[in-house]
Amino acid sequence: MSLGSLVGDLRFAVASERVHTDAFELGLYGRDASTLSGEASVVCFPTSSAEVSAVVRVCRNHGWPFVARGSGTGLAGGAVPSGAKPPVVIVTTKMNRILEVDAESRFAWVEPGVLNLDLSRAVAAFGLHFAPDPSSQQSCSVGGNVANNSGGPHCLLYGVTNAHIAAIEVVLPDGEVVVLGGLDGDPDGLDLRGCFVGSEGTMGIATKICVRLTETPRTVSTLLADFDDMADAARAVTAVIAGGIVPAALEMMDATIVEVVEAYVHAGLPTESAAVLLVELDGLAGGVARQTETVAQILASNGAQHVQVARDEPERAAWWKARKSAFGAVARIAPNYYLHDCVVPRSVLVDVLSEVNGIAREFGLVLGNVFHAGDGNLHPLIVFDAREQGVLDRVHEAGQRIIEVCVRAGGSLSGEHGIGLEKRDAMRLVFGDDDLAAQRCLRDAFDPDGLCNPDKVLPSGVAGCGELASIPAGAWI
Repeated sequence: MSLGSLVGDLRFAVASERVHTDAFELGLYGRDASTLSGEASVVCFPTSSAEVSAVVRVCRNHGWPFVARGSGTGLAGGAVPSGAKPPVVIVTTKMNRILEVDAESRFAWVEPGVLNLDLSRAVAAFGLHFAPDPSSQQSCSVGGNVANNSGGPHCLLYGVTNAHIAAIEVVLPDGEVVVLGGLDGDPDGLDLRGCFVGSEGTMGIATKICVRLTETPRTVSTLLADFDDMADAARAVTAVIAGGIVPAALEMMDATIVEVVEAYVHAGLPTESAAVLLVELDGLAGGVARQTETVAQILASNGAQHVQVARDEPERAAWWKARKSAFGAVARIAPNYYLHDCVVPRSVLVDVLSEVNGIAREFGLVLGNVFHAGDGNLHPLIVFDAREQGVLDRVHEAGQRIIEVCVRAGGSLSGEHGIGLEKRDAMRLVFGDDDLAAQRCLRDAFDPDGLCNPDKVLPSGVAGCGELASIPAGAWI
């Protein structure tokens, strides 16, 4: 079927003014916040589950691939349209209503286009918030958080998005609308909700999401410690956890990042230091006070030059603004950045950081480290100017080397940003053929026609379920 016929049917399924084909919007929605780009054929803006279902049915009838997209803040190319045929991009930003809040049971039903921070602001009056807090929380959507199983600084204690999703209304790749999961503590059957969270839009499109809300802690204590040696800061991270304390957040910034964020935010960060740790504790007042004293002692005994405790909420907010502004503040160095989010064991942080910095020097690149140190979730931030001839090739080659270093150290490919296009081919560094085949079979169960966000997550050449039919039944046991 032709593109013209597809567009005509889409304009019948969704109001004509919400089906766009002009070159500017196709280009805009052909990329996300990664360094990757693709080609969209049509961009649709549904406003309801019924319209999403209608768009998906049209795509399926035409044999046309489609990609769901939220705010476009993803860093791994998960929402970049790709494939032999330019996909339809289904944008959920107009589906941005908070449908229901049950403060007593601590649940809320929201549409996928609701912004992360807007949700927390909306329920703040009940003493509640949505715990996942990515640095992009002012602009990222809850639907995107579900797709990538997003985290944030406070996931060290509270867990990533999967721990905060009870149920999801999903439009499956054939257009059927189903609810995965439920409000019961132990729903019957397979955990299809758990399969869907983090599937990066390859198993369907979330249209309503039941989130678990978290009580806002009564007492919060935030410490800022600076170090003359980044290795000391990394060892201090391990020492805090080994001391039996799991902070709500434990973040690290190196000298490059501290310098640019301080110039932007003016939060009073010590720019002469090699590294800064931001540690946050929360809970009841007495316990927080004791933990604050203990953590301050651990930091000092592991090389901290100074340890400060935020005097008030404005100072705490300024420190956090500095931490969460890092990705924007690096524009003071160069206009573009490339970011990984591999996870490594805390015990090898010092060695891995040394190798990562060495790779940047080898390729002549500027690199800053700002990351979730408490759970070893590295965010090596390569800053560059894409207008420089050949620089993007160097950046991507350095990025691949960083992935290999992290995997060799016993790490994983992603802590919260997803695999998308960026790390798809690196999946073979971690998973064997049987592992990838099992993942492909799960994906095929949801999307047998392969139309839903094609080319993402799984590398090419992975055997499908049909190709595995001849394998003996006990071969995977």
